[in-house]
Amino acid sequence: MKSWLSHLHQATYNTTFMYNVRMIIAFTGTAFVPYFLGHQLMTIPLTLGVIAAGLSDIDDRFSVRIMNLIYTYIGFFVTATSIQFLFPYPLLFAIGLIISCIGWILLGSLGRRYATISYGCLVIAVYSMLGVHLFEDWYAQPALLVTGAAWYGLISTISFLLFPVRQVQDHLSQCYASLGNFLFAKSNLFDVDMTPESYQQSMIELSLENGTLVGIFNTTKTALLTRLKGDRGQKDTRRSLQYYFVAQDIHERADSAHIDYPKLAKMFEHRDVLFRFQRILTLQGKACQDLSQSILKRQTYHHNPRFKHAFSNLRFSLEKLRQEGQYDQVWVNALFSLYQNLKAIDDQLRNVETERHIKFDQQKYIESQLKDDDLKGWDDIVIRIKQHLTPESVLFRHAIRVSVVLFIGYVFVQVTEITYGYWILLTALFVSQPNFNATKRRLRLRIVGTLAGIIIGYAILYFVRSLEGQLLLLILSGVLFFELRSKQYAQATAFITILALINFNLDGMGFSAAVPRMIDTLIGCALAWFGVSFIFPDWKFRRLPRSIYRSLSSQCDYLKEVIEQYKHGRNNGLTYRVVRRAAHNTDAEVASLISTLATEPDFDPNQKTLAFEFLCLNHTFLSYIAALGAHREKIEDQPVLALMQHAFDNIQGALLHDEAPDLTAQNMLHTIRQRLNQAQQEDQKSLIILQQLSLMLSILDQLSQLKQNLSHDRDEEATELASL
Repeated sequence: MKSWLSHLHQATYNTTFMYNVRMIIAFTGTAFVPYFLGHQLMTIPLTLGVIAAGLSDIDDRFSVRIMNLIYTYIGFFVTATSIQFLFPYPLLFAIGLIISCIGWILLGSLGRRYATISYGCLVIAVYSMLGVHLFEDWYAQPALLVTGAAWYGLISTISFLLFPVRQVQDHLSQCYASLGNFLFAKSNLFDVDMTPESYQQSMIELSLENGTLVGIFNTTKTALLTRLKGDRGQKDTRRSLQYYFVAQDIHERADSAHIDYPKLAKMFEHRDVLFRFQRILTLQGKACQDLSQSILKRQTYHHNPRFKHAFSNLRFSLEKLRQEGQYDQVWVNALFSLYQNLKAIDDQLRNVETERHIKFDQQKYIESQLKDDDLKGWDDIVIRIKQHLTPESVLFRHAIRVSVVLFIGYVFVQVTEITYGYWILLTALFVSQPNFNATKRRLRLRIVGTLAGIIIGYAILYFVRSLEGQLLLLILSGVLFFELRSKQYAQATAFITILALINFNLDGMGFSAAVPRMIDTLIGCALAWFGVSFIFPDWKFRRLPRSIYRSLSSQCDYLKEVIEQYKHGRNNGLTYRVVRRAAHNTDAEVASLISTLATEPDFDPNQKTLAFEFLCLNHTFLSYIAALGAHREKIEDQPVLALMQHAFDNIQGALLHDEAPDLTAQNMLHTIRQRLNQAQQEDQKSLIILQQLSLMLSILDQLSQLKQNLSHDRDEEATELASL
């Protein structure tokens, strides 16, 4: 009995399982309630309402969740009603379609909440077109669509009340799982058999993993912030906040670099220290993933006792290197700094579960230290919308592009009177993405998924003749669509196609709708491709110069803040964490942008090579700053402080203003060797600073040159406006 209850308890805390249960209940209601009432046609709008509500569902605290639902239902009803009234008037309908499409998409500039609601309204608009002739009364379809959405909202709200912090804990679990992957990628840099090609590939993989991790951090921060606003005293939320800050600190230390890795591999290829560093990083990656599972399963994390032995042996190996005097002491000293950094990560992981640690940080990291990006009033609304009323805005270009594509699709449907033509608009809406690469990928997956869905749907309608059997398969298709939509787009498309065929079969049009659905999908995909290729094309290479400048500027801000803390003392407050996150966000943006360049047409291969070189160097430079930040504390060494400021001026001038620096890595290395010969123990922090500055300066010229080549070689085409 206890075992059964234990399994049941685990199941209730399994997010995927409970989400699928939620969707089963939702689709069961829309399928079988009309069945028992004898109004089977109601299933179509009710099911479509559930789908639209599910697509626009957003995690938030209870009070805001209720407001989101109210806004959503009002938006759905107004949109569906407008379709009903304007549908008989093609000219007015076309004008309304363009205006509303632009308006809904630009509403997304106000924040994540409004973006999801506006997308749901767009989906409802097309769904209303598909079923505009299903009912005689104008209010019937809007009311049923909203009823379906409200039914899903009720189930979603009950699920939230039962497990209010589950979403936050899931995000935290993803943080540590991704952090583990990042540490695994980092360990590849300690490969003793490294070649220039393998090093570049390892750096690219590390940059992409960093981008993924930063994205999860941002999502988690949003989820935490909304909870903290609602209940400042909830123990689970405070505990989650602590996990979040620990993950950020580990990330800063893990992303730091104290050494030029290719030179390191060459110098110590026949010693054991690199293997030991690599092993510890791998063990820490596994520890982060174990912690991820502990958070997910609501279990206590137990730190691996093997770490103590591993660190002890690494320390012994490093001391032996120092005593032998065979290697440059600059390098040996850098290895000791790396050891201290990994030891600090170990301390974070070991103490993450202790009540003492949680209470300490609970006082240190209060809720107000999370940056709040929510709207502050009407002035803030106006400012955000105005920021996007320009062709340089990706959101504005996407709004214009989608509205024109939907308008062309509508005109095509009106002129040709093609069967089920409004599926063209639905396909174009789902496939159209802000950039070429994402749209191209969805085109392929949409076509494959639709074809598979039609074949399977035909078979279902042919072999499963009973209404009850078809309704059960409708429920299954809906659940699988939501389960797969963010993981396997082609499979999700197949299941939503099956659902659509079963739905329309309730009106006796299942078999006749299959082939038109495929044709309409192909036309819709063609329109989406046309839109992303020729209507405000958003080629990523044209955004590259601006993204590069933003990244370098953010890194300079990060370095400036680190230097200030060496002057005045360590402070993990909001200002520091904001600039640190901005540096990582912009670095992730550059990595994501460059990684997709190969998929875009007409991109110069030479520029592509330079772009990947920049990606590697840019993240390396950020890692050097992160290492400086990981060791930051107040120092009294005035010559070093002055040298830091001088180095910063050189770095900022070279990266942002293309100025030639007067400091070099050799200057720093000379100073380091002088201080090492003095053998002053209290000089350790200053040595770390000098070491990191020497590493930054060693790649400064190359980084600056790459930035200039990627920014200026395209002349006028390098601007955002060139994509018009």
